Amino acid sequence: MKINFEKSAGLVPAIIQDDKTLQVLMLGYMNEEAYLKTVKEQKVTFFSRSKERLWTKGETSGNFLIVNDIRIDCDQDAILIKATPQGPTCHTGNTSCFSEETPQGFLYQLQEIIAQRIENDADNSYTNKLYKKGINKVAQKVGEEAVELIIEAKDNNTALFKGEAADLLYHFLILLKTKGIKLEDIEDLLMKRSKRS
Repeated sequence: MKINFEKSAGLVPAIIQDDKTLQVLMLGYMNEEAYLKTVKEQKVTFFSRSKERLWTKGETSGNFLIVNDIRIDCDQDAILIKATPQGPTCHTGNTSCFSEETPQGFLYQLQEIIAQRIENDADNSYTNKLYKKGINKVAQKVGEEAVELIIEAKDNNTALFKGEAADLLYHFLILLKTKGIKLEDIEDLLMKRSKRS
């Protein structure tokens, strides 16, 4: 699909979204040259209206936005870019120009943290130590956490219930890593099931 740069005097809005958490990070504007540079270099580049030149996000701070996916809207006059931020996006030091970090989508960051601890073979990491014990121990731990959650569900202590739910989710993510499966795979399956019902 080709972008229609003529609709808005040569500039189109580009929404940047964190590829993992799906948090909206910022909004900028691209002309055709900025768009082509973004595609070629896989780093988000805008046309700065104040500087009146191309501006690659992170060119001064080092906080680049690495492109993972580019989509064009149905009217061909807006761009959505899913990117991996290499540091805070906002000049204020915040994760996003719209607000500070949100817990929505944090499970994807947690999935990456788990993967890093295992892939870096971190000696002092509980996660890595459990992973090294193998599938039987990881699955057993998920079972234990599930039972503890069920027990807390029967009581009225919300804080303890939340704590056990968090423990179960954490260990479930370790189990997924052990099986070579990503959270996205499970979401995809649930989405397909939802469309069938």
